[in-house]
Amino acid sequence: RVQVEFYVNENTFKERLKLFFIKNQRSSLRIRLFNFSLKLLTCLLYIVRVLLDDPLKGIGCWGCPKPNYTNNSSSTIIIWAPVLWVNRSFPLWAIQVTVASISFLETMLLTYLSYKGNICEQIFQVSFILEMITTLPFIITIFWRPLRNLFIPVFLNCWLAKYAMENMILQNDLHRAIQRTQSAMFNQVLILICTLLCLVFTGTCGIQHLERAGNNLSLFNSLYFCIVTFSTVGYGDVTPKIWPSQLLVVIMICVALVVLPLQFEELVFLWMERQKSGGNYSRHRAQTEKHVVLCVSSLKIDLLMDFLNEFYAHPRLQDYYVVILCPTEMDIQVRRVLQIPLWSQRVIYLHGSALKDTDLMRAKMDNAEACFILSSRNEVDRTAADHQTILRAWAVKDFAPNCPLYVQILKPENKFHVKFADHVVCEEEFKYAMLALNCICPATSTLITLLVHTSRGQEGQQSPEQWQRMYGRCSGNEVYHIRMGDSKFFVDYEGKSFTYASFHAHKKYGVCLIGVKREENKSILLNPGPRHIMTASDTCFYINITKEENSAFIFKQEEKWKKKGFTGGGIYNQPSRLPVHSIIASVGTVAMDLQNTECRPISGSKLTLPLENGAGSRRPSIAPVLELADSASILPCDLLSDQSEDETTQSDDERLPIAEYVKGYPPNSPYIGSSPTLCHLLPEKAPFCCLRLDKGCKHNSFEDAKAYGFKNKLIIVSAETAGNGLYNFIVPLRAYYRPRKELNPIVLLLDNPPEHHFLEAICCFPMVYFMVGTIDNLDNLLQCGIIYADNLVVVDKESTMSAEEDYMADAKTIVNVQTMFRLFPSLSIITELTHPSNMRFMQFRAKDCYSLALSTLEKKEREKGSNLAFMFRLPFAAGRVFSISMLDTLLYQSFVKDYMITIARLLLGLDTTPGSGYLCAMKITEEDLWIRTYGRLFQKLCSSSAEVPIGIYRTESHMFSISESQDIGAQSQISINVEDCEDTRDVKEWSNKSSHRNSTSSDQSEHPLLRHKSIKWARRLSRKGNKRSSKTAERISQQRLNLYKRSERQELSELVKNRMKHLGLPTIKYEDVANLTASDVMNRVNLGYLQGNIS
Repeated sequence: RVQVEFYVNENTFKERLKLFFIKNQRSSLRIRLFNFSLKLLTCLLYIVRVLLDDPLKGIGCWGCPKPNYTNNSSSTIIIWAPVLWVNRSFPLWAIQVTVASISFLETMLLTYLSYKGNICEQIFQVSFILEMITTLPFIITIFWRPLRNLFIPVFLNCWLAKYAMENMILQNDLHRAIQRTQSAMFNQVLILICTLLCLVFTGTCGIQHLERAGNNLSLFNSLYFCIVTFSTVGYGDVTPKIWPSQLLVVIMICVALVVLPLQFEELVFLWMERQKSGGNYSRHRAQTEKHVVLCVSSLKIDLLMDFLNEFYAHPRLQDYYVVILCPTEMDIQVRRVLQIPLWSQRVIYLHGSALKDTDLMRAKMDNAEACFILSSRNEVDRTAADHQTILRAWAVKDFAPNCPLYVQILKPENKFHVKFADHVVCEEEFKYAMLALNCICPATSTLITLLVHTSRGQEGQQSPEQWQRMYGRCSGNEVYHIRMGDSKFFVDYEGKSFTYASFHAHKKYGVCLIGVKREENKSILLNPGPRHIMTASDTCFYINITKEENSAFIFKQEEKWKKKGFTGGGIYNQPSRLPVHSIIASVGTVAMDLQNTECRPISGSKLTLPLENGAGSRRPSIAPVLELADSASILPCDLLSDQSEDETTQSDDERLPIAEYVKGYPPNSPYIGSSPTLCHLLPEKAPFCCLRLDKGCKHNSFEDAKAYGFKNKLIIVSAETAGNGLYNFIVPLRAYYRPRKELNPIVLLLDNPPEHHFLEAICCFPMVYFMVGTIDNLDNLLQCGIIYADNLVVVDKESTMSAEEDYMADAKTIVNVQTMFRLFPSLSIITELTHPSNMRFMQFRAKDCYSLALSTLEKKEREKGSNLAFMFRLPFAAGRVFSISMLDTLLYQSFVKDYMITIARLLLGLDTTPGSGYLCAMKITEEDLWIRTYGRLFQKLCSSSAEVPIGIYRTESHMFSISESQDIGAQSQISINVEDCEDTRDVKEWSNKSSHRNSTSSDQSEHPLLRHKSIKWARRLSRKGNKRSSKTAERISQQRLNLYKRSERQELSELVKNRMKHLGLPTIKYEDVANLTASDVMNRVNLGYLQGNIS
């Protein structure tokens, strides 16, 4: 057996030397540092020699007589002896010879090791020539003693020292030694400084030596002359006298004019590149300051401002820095914003990728307090955008495992890849859930959006409109949390039921307790009901204008209100007030409790007028809210048992009996990671052929919505593809807590046919159908039963999200929706837009003074710095339009409130927790107005059904008086809001109100339907009003406009009816809608404002 040794390099003496002096990083760095130190030492020895040398004592060779050469300034003859010879002591000569010998040997050895076959290239290098000039003469003086006083330009070693420094910087050896990475900008500045020092030092030493034959300048005077000359000042008090020194000055100036511009050009180039890349976030700052990192694919100005405004809205985040890591260069708008002093001191932009460790190191990701990773929603391929987000999340987690991750994902099927993140927001989950709840709980999207935005509550306070002031003031309500034992709001209710604590906290402090979390349980429970007993260790979640820690307690405030004579709800005693129709949004009691099998449904309406004390002028009494639950009064039902309201019934006018449904969990989930939700399901899966609405099959012959004879109105969803996100649209509408008799049929109007796996996921839900078509095709709309629908949901299409001009991505959607407004005036259309700024084009009316006035109000609020300037737009306020980008703040707010995503998911029905409540709506009619005040409504719901109201969506239509209607026209009608009817004791109630007039009717799309007060305000803001216009001229113009609109509506209705006849569809249903007057349309569609009293 023979032992064989393998070597990485050649096992020769030369290779071993090369490995030690050149290849090995550690040893080569030591050699370079030693060489650099030698060069600096030679320069220092030269300065010592100059200071010790006095030419007046005599000059000559070593051991020779030294005559004294006195300089005659008037003589033009140059004496060269002082230039050729210097006085050098023996110790100084010995030291210089030793240093020169070492430098010479090192240079020859490195030249030999780096030899590659071309000896001329090695010899004629500038560094080699300088080495020979500064070292070889010293070695010669060892053997020739008279030459020991010979002048040798040792000061040229400064350039060799600069050359050694550049090698260490360019090869990154110096950075490894100090264990700190410097930028290229810093390296170039360091090289430039070294170049300037070498030029000044060379000029100083050269002029001083040459002037030994002239003025005999000192070293300091020579330095002074060089500084004055290179700075272009040129005082002229110190000047060289002989031509050799003057020639040296010319040469040095020429060298400076060549070398320095090249150095400055490189420096400027690096500076421009640094402006693009953003530089670095220093390690010292990262260790002493707090910062978060924002990773995005492309940084848009809207996304940046939403993040900065929401992030810095919290007081405790004012000292944080935001480091933006983006692979694209800053655009002009972002650059301008980051130059504003408010942001330039807080925001640092880095051009780099999250997939590179060097860029993550530049952003100091391992020291960051959090990392926000946002997806590019404007990409046509949203799946590819999710893949990029997933890789960024993986890269950050690999580089900084302890850094909290806040990830935004687009599609729900990709969410499980980033399950390790601390907080994840899936855009399509929230989007479809809000769109679904908007159909049954009006303005849910508006309510959630206002809750997740941090607002000052000062919006609209200068407006003369009462609803705008209330709406703006109460938009500042947010969700807060506090431990019950530390709270003044809730500490008195320890040992009491949750319902009791919620009602009395609202009555006493004006806050709305919506949820609780046990100390030993991580699950948040929304309205767990009266059986939940509060303990001191519970964490309470409440909605208020500010958190309790920032509140001042004035316990006699209620008495002061009573002394002033406020009784609350007095506006309903006035006979001139017209009926108010409202929808109460509330958090229902226990949504899932399978332990109790008893069921005791509440018969009749929850707001039924009590039989006792209900007659006469005496206010009807309401049962008190009990401290502890009475098992005989309120018992949750078994969710799997059939309730009386869901029993199969068949009315005379129904051709089909109500199908039998079961409650259970959907057997097929379209994506991994979705939580199971108890739903109404079919006993057996429906065949795929039966899911097609417009085509019959062997199981049924129905080919249109009319043939099915649905009991309830349709909900139509227009989408481009049947993505997995549509699953989250269906589930909230088929949740077990929705009454079976109130389930609305769902029709999916898809641009592209659905795939097999999607049909497999929806075939278990009752009354869910699909049809291939688009909303810009009138025949498709009629076939899917649009005249039998109450709600049409238009989902933003992926193919239109990317446009040449960013804000044009919504153009097609807006125009199509506007067309449907004209064709179907009573249809409630809920639209999703890509850009929130495009909301101003929804229900656009160019000549409507009121709309123009709202536009002016929005601009004023934006100038004041409002983050919710779009909130006063009527479509948004009424929940008829929203943009998913408005929910980006949910992810940002979770940095401070880690529970916000969980609460939002529970409210939207995306998650279900045993013992938690759910979001529902209850309509209040004129017969329910005996309740009078919001405080009494709170008590009634808490005592009767243990529900906690969190908002009021108010719709109201007002007619002009007879005399006014004669002056303005028979069809003139307005929709206004009345003063709020809250209990005057609830001075901090959150009122999320929005005024939404009838903008859907074709006969009113261009006509300003305003009451007198609104007309004055609108004209003052829009500056389009003519205060002195006569009533006669106004009446004539109005009559002409009505005639024009009436003919336009007739033409549109004829168009629709002709298409329905061509398709073989009955036109009776549409004729009822087409013949509606303006008053009828105003009363049928959503006209009003959302008044969400949730605190």
